[in-house]
Amino acid sequence: MISFLQHSIRQKIFAVCLLLAISVVTAIGGTTGKLSGRVTDKNKEAMPGANIVLTGTTLGGVSDPDGYYSILNIPPGSYEVQFRFVGYSTYVVKNVQVTADNTTKLDAVLQEEGVTTQEVVVTAQKPVVDVNLTSTVATVDNQQIKALPVQDLQDIVNLQAGVVDGHFRGGRDGEVQYQINGVSINNPYDNAQSVKIDRSLIQEVQVITGTFDAEYGQAMSGVVNTVLKSGTDHFTWNAEVYDGDFLYGSGGKRGLTYNSHPLSTQSFQANISGPTGIPQTYFLASGRRYLFNDYLYGTRKYVPTDTSITSPTGDGKDVPLSYSYEWSGLAKITNKSLPGVEISYQLLFNYADARNGTWQWRFEPDGMRKQKTTSYVQGIDITHVLSPSTYYTVSAHQNYFDYTDWAYDNFYDTRYDSAKPPVTLPNSDAYYRGVDFGRFRQTTDAYIGQISLLSQVTRAHQIKIGGEVQYSDLQFGEAGTLVYLQENGQNVLKRYINLPPDYPGIQYYKPVSGAAYVQDLIEWNDLTIRAGVRFEYFDARSTVPSDLANPANAIAGAPHSYAKGTTAKTSLAPRLGVSYPITTTSGIFFSYGHFYQLPPLRDMFNNANYARLALIQAATSDYGVLGNPDVKPERTVQYEFGYKNAISDVLGVSVNLFYKDIRDLLGVEFISTYNDARYSRLTNVDFGNVSGFTISLDQRRIGLVSTTLDYTWQNAIGNSSDPAETANLAEAGRDARPRQEPFNWDQRHTINGSVTVSQPDDYSISAILRYGSGLPYTPSIGSGFGSQIETNSGRKPAGFLVDLRAEKDFSIGGVSFNAFLRVFNLFDATYFNGDVFTTTGSPDYSTASYADRFRLADPTRYYTPRKIEIGISLSQLVPAQ
Repeated sequence: MISFLQHSIRQKIFAVCLLLAISVVTAIGGTTGKLSGRVTDKNKEAMPGANIVLTGTTLGGVSDPDGYYSILNIPPGSYEVQFRFVGYSTYVVKNVQVTADNTTKLDAVLQEEGVTTQEVVVTAQKPVVDVNLTSTVATVDNQQIKALPVQDLQDIVNLQAGVVDGHFRGGRDGEVQYQINGVSINNPYDNAQSVKIDRSLIQEVQVITGTFDAEYGQAMSGVVNTVLKSGTDHFTWNAEVYDGDFLYGSGGKRGLTYNSHPLSTQSFQANISGPTGIPQTYFLASGRRYLFNDYLYGTRKYVPTDTSITSPTGDGKDVPLSYSYEWSGLAKITNKSLPGVEISYQLLFNYADARNGTWQWRFEPDGMRKQKTTSYVQGIDITHVLSPSTYYTVSAHQNYFDYTDWAYDNFYDTRYDSAKPPVTLPNSDAYYRGVDFGRFRQTTDAYIGQISLLSQVTRAHQIKIGGEVQYSDLQFGEAGTLVYLQENGQNVLKRYINLPPDYPGIQYYKPVSGAAYVQDLIEWNDLTIRAGVRFEYFDARSTVPSDLANPANAIAGAPHSYAKGTTAKTSLAPRLGVSYPITTTSGIFFSYGHFYQLPPLRDMFNNANYARLALIQAATSDYGVLGNPDVKPERTVQYEFGYKNAISDVLGVSVNLFYKDIRDLLGVEFISTYNDARYSRLTNVDFGNVSGFTISLDQRRIGLVSTTLDYTWQNAIGNSSDPAETANLAEAGRDARPRQEPFNWDQRHTINGSVTVSQPDDYSISAILRYGSGLPYTPSIGSGFGSQIETNSGRKPAGFLVDLRAEKDFSIGGVSFNAFLRVFNLFDATYFNGDVFTTTGSPDYSTASYADRFRLADPTRYYTPRKIEIGISLSQLVPAQ
């Protein structure tokens, strides 16, 4: 677990410091907000020179000759704001919510001391709709997160309107930029987030499902920006522990006999924050141990080296087929000792020892592969305030991710030889001997250097400029190949570590990318305009054959082909958003933008060694889909129009219409060679479009009850759901010509709702309700050649899920306690957009019952059963000395 901290630590520190010194421009997402407004007297006359102070901080400002003020660089959170002017009573506003990358408007009317000598104190109410937003942005703060039955960041993201299992408004998987404090944590290998983020670390999450500003790049569908908590100037601590188990009835559709495993889920988490003893220096430390055993258990009847069906040597114990045992944590230190300068360092890490089991291994679980993941994100951030209207931020970060997937760590482990490949029982799909020979490793070591400058150049214009430089050391592939070959009439196990093209081993790539942008936020009277442009650069630093018709120089007499370097790719992306309040409680907005993103490097570089075509022959085409490091960025043009209205002080409605035109997606082209052979490779040929709308209702608490409800309708269609789909159709002898069909994730109707019944500081009960119409599938009318009907022309059954959280607050001896209960899949639904049989469109039965007999007996085709977690959290504020 600790090995990642020892991973070339001196080299890493040097590289981070070097990047900090040489980075020039960067794309830092918003991590702080802005407070602005006007100070007047009772006659609406401007009050220049009024002091505005955020209580308990060093932040503040002074109103200009017209009474206007702006305070920049405010961390997200809830504040008390004081307005002071000599001869006037202090005006205090409590519970002012500031969110990252947004402007909170707050005006003040001061009263002369002759009228009142006491402070005027009011409590701000967060508007039920924000009429100043120029696109669809959901902001969830730590208090809202605490009340929901969610555990990590992805749970929060999937609750937002327009998000279907990580797909934002019909986009492909991997089209979302995940950031921590404005810096990317995406793994360029697959464009997925490289670390998990526990909810206890989150101060605020912004989920942008519509268009987004020029400061955000390498994303086509959305942005998730997470602002982590920071250290405090007084000691605080909190801890949480919970235990859980699955609870479902025996029999039923799953056909399982229920056995209780009361410790199947365990979580132990603790945070501590406070001063370090060094002047103006604060720390935050957090750690979590998480143990999870899935509901599906097998019986260790056999071991991998067994040779007899009737004489097994297993111990007969019940063991979970899937599990995940994790360590995670955060260490953060912040220094504010230099005037106008904040320096922070943070390390966020994950380690997981897991097994993703399948039903086939239920009698011999020790033959399965195991997965280990080590990942961390570390970096230095420096913010320097040059004046009340200008500051810049410099960042240098390292994102490290290492993943292994194999049965035994040692490639030469003799258990491979003694166990041999897996063998099934007669007339069964269950293994009784052998071990999985697969071996895979993926490592990404990415370094990101960033700087941004923000200036309120005039009252109406806030300019932000920046850019980024990223270097990635990417490694992935088979960590050695085990294969049986014939030698002297006998099968002999052979080991190959790196013998291309048949056994290529680990592949190494070192791409670089960069970006620069300029963004203008115009707030003129009631009109808000966000306009910007982004320039992006990418160099794969790889090669491709110069002549694709003779890629491996295997065709006699044909023109010679040589390794040609890939070309650097550039793009220019304009972005525009406009918001105009119709009244003080309603407004409309429109946004438009071009968004570019490099495909996952996994797809570009996988199988990209064209030497495998050295034996290419006429009339052959079975070489797999070859990679292509020279592809262009994928592109999406988005349009969005919205209307927001606060129907009352406690009820708001938002209606958003959106359209996405998607081009240059990775797909397959077929190349003919000089000897009439054919092979396929990836290139930018796929396309699609998405249209839809969302309707959201937000009802603030009336009495004890508050609710939210959103509905999304979308139509996501294109010529393929997967880059290799065209090649798969061609190999199956089906029509591979371009056409429009629903994407695999085209969930036409989606409903998310929540209901909360609460009494602050006493108790709370909340429920999340999710409904999804059926995803597409490809029906068939039997088995064999020609049995399939049109791709994705069928629809799976709809699904409905309910999750629940109940909690009770109390205190003992100065310590606050929160006892809670969480129930996932409250009604134990067995189906929610999972697998179906193509002959029936149902998960329950098939017309080919004998051919599908093994799948019919597999309980994993159904949704995860009901799960219950019971826990307690406690916290205490230690007064400053």
